[in-house]
Amino acid sequence: MGTRSANEASTRVAPCAPFASSTPGIRAQLRRFAEMQALFLAIAAVIYGILWAIQPETTRLSIVLVYTFCLCNFTAFGLDGLNFLYAERSPLTFWVGFVSVLIVLTSVTVPATAAIVFYGMKRPGGPFLNYLGVNWKFAAVATIAFGVAGQIYEVMKFELEQRNQELRERVEQDTAEREAQAQELERGREMQLALMPKEIPQIEGFEIAGKWEPAGMVGGDYFDVIRLGDKKLGICIGDVVGKSVSGAVLMAKVQAMVRAFAPESASTARMCERVNGELCDNASADKMATLFYGVLDAEHKTLRYTSAGHPRPILKRADGTVEQLENGGAVLGVFPAWKYKESVVRLAPGDLLLLFTDGISEAARPDGEEFGEKRLIQVAEALAGELPSELNEKFFGVVKDWCGSHLADDATLIAIATGAAEGREVQPRERPALAA
Repeated sequence: MGTRSANEASTRVAPCAPFASSTPGIRAQLRRFAEMQALFLAIAAVIYGILWAIQPETTRLSIVLVYTFCLCNFTAFGLDGLNFLYAERSPLTFWVGFVSVLIVLTSVTVPATAAIVFYGMKRPGGPFLNYLGVNWKFAAVATIAFGVAGQIYEVMKFELEQRNQELRERVEQDTAEREAQAQELERGREMQLALMPKEIPQIEGFEIAGKWEPAGMVGGDYFDVIRLGDKKLGICIGDVVGKSVSGAVLMAKVQAMVRAFAPESASTARMCERVNGELCDNASADKMATLFYGVLDAEHKTLRYTSAGHPRPILKRADGTVEQLENGGAVLGVFPAWKYKESVVRLAPGDLLLLFTDGISEAARPDGEEFGEKRLIQVAEALAGELPSELNEKFFGVVKDWCGSHLADDATLIAIATGAAEGREVQPRERPALAA
């Protein structure tokens, strides 16, 4: 038993005390008193059984009842009144004080009870002291034994109630926290869904489709397609650090900055530098994000782009060759003075460009084997020629088949097909099977 428990236990009513100042209300006190009298009756029954087994011819139930009820009530009231002598103490002091008070009370209550029985019921011959000398030992030992046992019960009961109360409070706290987390996740999901483009703008000579799927209720992926003119689109895909509402808030900041800086930035590199500077100005160490930003030009059939720590996009050419766009740069929000570079790639009719987050390339089987970029290329080759929206659905189907429909991280895919608006006929294809 710890010090705190003993101290708190010592402030409760002592065993057999009919009233407790800590018990609120008259009804509760009366109920407590009735419970104590029921306990005293049980004690009287035990004592009567013991005495009857030893001396059946001299044992009287009425005397045992009077003796027990008087002795217990006197002792209980005394312990209750002298509670301050041992309450609020360490365990050792508490028990020493309690036993000392109990012994002193016993030396008073036993003679008083014996006098009541002697003069009120028995009226035997001989002096009272002789009667007391014969009967005090059993009464005193029984009082101390039942008193200590009762106090042990009270302490154990108190500690159990305390533990139950702490458990209830912990359960209530956990439930409240779970409800708060669920509400937070719901707010984050609503925020994230609001950030995703409802409709993806298109330009002549290209068809663009995006698909996003969070691993949990709220994810950290982000993509956007921004109209920069009749013949230009800003293509953005990123992965922010953090989940839940914090990730959604950071995502909202990145999207707002990209949309604010993209139309007026002279280059994709300059746009990334401005977003990076804004994130670095925030002192929080977890305000980081990967980002791929490109400007798709329908007039010149080019994509000018900059990557800030994002996975390399896959470009499937119409002639069957496959390449990955190279442009390495630091993640946003870490190095405030980082100078990003802009690269340019020309897109010919029939080309297919795939932008993705690491939730796709790092999707893993139960044994830990990841999907990997090689399989990404394999699927891109197999699905080339599909309409981007169909391609995205089938691509996700292949990835989910690989990982058993359990995405460990958020997954986002943007497919950009060149020449899709020029009337080419697309033949539907089945979902490709992967070699292990």
